Amino acid sequence: MTDAKLPAKTPRALVLASALLPVLLLAGILYLLFARGTGLYLEAPAPIEKLEFERVVLEPGLIRVHVINTGPETLTLAQAQVGWISRASWEFEVAPSATIPRLGRAVVRIPYPWTPGEPYEIVLITANNLIFSHEIEMAAETPAPDRRMLGAFALLGVYVGVIPVFLGILWLPFLRSLPREWYFFFLSLTAGLLVFLGVDALEDALENAERVPGPFQGVAVILIGLSISLLGLYAITGWLKRRRQAKESSTALLLAYSIAFGIGVHNLGEGLAIGGAYALGEFATSFLLIVGFMVHNLTEGVAVVAPIVRSAFRWQNLIWLGLLAGGPTIAGTLLGAFAYTALWAVLFLAVGAGAVFQVVIEITRYQVRQAGAGSLVSGWSLAGFALGLAVMYVTGLFVTV
Repeated sequence: MTDAKLPAKTPRALVLASALLPVLLLAGILYLLFARGTGLYLEAPAPIEKLEFERVVLEPGLIRVHVINTGPETLTLAQAQVGWISRASWEFEVAPSATIPRLGRAVVRIPYPWTPGEPYEIVLITANNLIFSHEIEMAAETPAPDRRMLGAFALLGVYVGVIPVFLGILWLPFLRSLPREWYFFFLSLTAGLLVFLGVDALEDALENAERVPGPFQGVAVILIGLSISLLGLYAITGWLKRRRQAKESSTALLLAYSIAFGIGVHNLGEGLAIGGAYALGEFATSFLLIVGFMVHNLTEGVAVVAPIVRSAFRWQNLIWLGLLAGGPTIAGTLLGAFAYTALWAVLFLAVGAGAVFQVVIEITRYQVRQAGAGSLVSGWSLAGFALGLAVMYVTGLFVTV
């Protein structure tokens, strides 16, 4: 039996042409469709317009509404109304223009003497008489990014994220004094904490995805953020391991840094939630979030140091681990208070979920290398994992509103 004769090598120009030809033909067909139409000549019975509210800023005597045109057509704003039980038309200005192209953004300025604590409905009407509305449950002045407010929200991030994580790290001497069996118990407890955090982040991301303007595809943003975070961190961790030639102590320390990074990105999402609640005037909600996340982050300090309980490290590593895990909360509170959008919230939550899931995989692999696959289903490991889930559930009772 003889081998089939291989075809001669195809010239490079022909290969390139064969790659481009389908794309060029499709572009030509699309051009003809747009230029001459489909031949059906069907028209919508009413104009197709869609306007979404991205952010509402309340200043003394002024309402600033940030909107985006998510419909297929250009629209023009013709009227603005404000009120609650009964609305009234008010003068308004639109920057850069009242005519907003598809995916274009604009800021609507409405001089209005709003009263703190009162509910309001903001209605924008287009030139085609289509109505788009946004409700404010309780009016409160939006924080302004001046020096005092920046410092206050940064300090809030320190209270919520940095201090509780470092308090959890203080348990390290106690953890180092425990027998070897407890080491795998706390590794599994860490895995349980992180699995809960990851699922919680995905739930929050899906909830925020409903508020993302349609063309930006909130669920797709979750998939992209989750995939890039999980696969990217996996690749970086593998590269660092090969570079360090996988010493056991350095592997444990690298795992601790991976955990701190994953928790840090998740805490950035927590900061967004707190800052956003304050910006919307939901003070009761924000207080509950602060209390709950502080308790959450205390347990996360244990998760950060669990891998290095049996390894050598420098005390400076503890400082960097605490800052990496808790520090992003500061950035989150600032972004949430002064620049919150649902799209950024979804992206950060998805990235955080991917990071913590990747760390769970690394913890599992690390434990298998240390004590074999059987250790994953030992009584110590199962108890630790279950306790990790239970701790996050109980502390979550302070967060759920």
